[in-house]
Amino acid sequence: MARLPRFFVPGVPLHVIQRGNNRGKLFDQITDYQNYLEWLKEATQSHRCAIHAYVLMTNHVHLLVTPTHEDSLPKAFQSLGRRYVQYFNRTYERTGTLWEGRYRATLIESETYLLTCCRYIELNPVRAEMVRHPRDYRWSSYHFHADGKADPLLAPHSLYQHLGETAEARQQAYRSLFRQHLSGETLDAIREATNKAWVLGSEKFKVRLAKKLDRRVEPLPRGRPSLGKG
Repeated sequence: MARLPRFFVPGVPLHVIQRGNNRGKLFDQITDYQNYLEWLKEATQSHRCAIHAYVLMTNHVHLLVTPTHEDSLPKAFQSLGRRYVQYFNRTYERTGTLWEGRYRATLIESETYLLTCCRYIELNPVRAEMVRHPRDYRWSSYHFHADGKADPLLAPHSLYQHLGETAEARQQAYRSLFRQHLSGETLDAIREATNKAWVLGSEKFKVRLAKKLDRRVEPLPRGRPSLGKG
């Protein structure tokens, strides 16, 4: 089934994935990661997006971001994409596209999935068997959330702030979340929602957004014919 069109609702966070073309590398040297993060910060600040979590893998990127306006994220990614592709092609003497088509994005209900999505994002290097623990991977937001390392890119979400009254308490509470594994059901829900542009959240949240967006926001039950808009 083809992915549905992307929609952006101001103030509602999104899980975003952008992959390299043909699973090719997006980052090769330390300076690549550093430049991407710096230009991502400039683009998202310029177009008023708040980055809550991220991980830069060698051939794809995960972000958890809240846009202020409907066009905030598209404009930020357009600006970042052009700048980084020009840099990457010039540095590695290549031509052509760097990205695997358009980025993927799904709306997320904060209260239900935001901290879970943070863990999903920051555990990517562990699932890829690159490291044994997220603290061992340099290019993610885990070091800010769990250890208090300064990260100018990040705007902590209010749910993270409510984990504790002090920075130390928040970090300790956040680390404790990683003592439990994400279930296979949770992993599948996040992956399907992001790949198909379904909404990730409670039924009440889905109903509200379906009315607002005037579209289906989750798959139809098996065996039921499609009566709504595609």
